[in-house]
Amino acid sequence: MGSQSKSAVAKDQFGDIAPDLADLTDGLLLGDIWQRETLSPRDRSMVTVAALIAMGRSAQLEYHLGVALENGVTRSEIVEVLTHLAFYSGWPTAVEGVGVARKVFAKHE
Repeated sequence: MGSQSKSAVAKDQFGDIAPDLADLTDGLLLGDIWQRETLSPRDRSMVTVAALIAMGRSAQLEYHLGVALENGVTRSEIVEVLTHLAFYSGWPTAVEGVGVARKVFAKHE
């Protein structure tokens, strides 16, 4: 999942506050779920980004948009997902997602 070592992502982000949650995230989510072969990392990124947009989870969306770009999802595809979801998850979630995408795209120029 992205370029950062899967063994340290959650530990670095929140392990000081919630070490057990960090261990579960790094071990189970990143060490097992994201490594399963049925879906590629690129496909998992698309699914994850779509879910986070639909739920309006901007903080997590920012991180996962960066991962999606690293996993080969294009900016055009991300914009298309945002546009598509406006009709399924609501205009506000899509517009909020556009703001997050703008920020992430600027960081990845």
